[in-house]
Amino acid sequence: MVNSPTKPLTLEEFLKLPETKPSSEYINGQIIQKPMPQGKHSKLQGKLVTGINEVVESLKIALTFPELRCTFGERSIVPDVAVFAWERIPIDERGDVANIFKTHPDWTIEILSPDQSQTKVTGNILHCLKHGSRLGWLIDPGDRSVLVYPPKQQPELLQEEQEILPVPDLVSGFQLTVGQLFGWLKL
Repeated sequence: MVNSPTKPLTLEEFLKLPETKPSSEYINGQIIQKPMPQGKHSKLQGKLVTGINEVVESLKIALTFPELRCTFGERSIVPDVAVFAWERIPIDERGDVANIFKTHPDWTIEILSPDQSQTKVTGNILHCLKHGSRLGWLIDPGDRSVLVYPPKQQPELLQEEQEILPVPDLVSGFQLTVGQLFGWLKL
């Protein structure tokens, strides 16, 4: 998964490279390609993006993006789900959503894929929190658990179906239990 160029690339050089599928991230001077999303990952990601946006987009509170490149703090990462407070969404000269986001998400959500390093994914969540994110989730479909990372606090492991997943204040109208989250995987 790690592509080691002969000469280390700078972040600026990395950003000039063509996009890869799946996306590559720039972390600590290394280019690391994310694994290809599989069924459970894709289903959870789609439902989260749709569900959160249904609550916040029309009220112009926040906007949720799947697989959005976020470049900040000498890293360029692609969270599975990135939520931005409305007033922090970068815009272009036309007032449209910008293509380039040089800032951290307010809420970062990662969905662990098979064969993906939990340490790398956790490192990206911690990086987001260090730079101003309000909350991070690490969803593990394999064991149906969610590690919740509040800023400057110990993470909390939620596994019981009735447990309500904490969300940042900006999306307080969005409520979800562990059981509802993993219920989305059923056909």
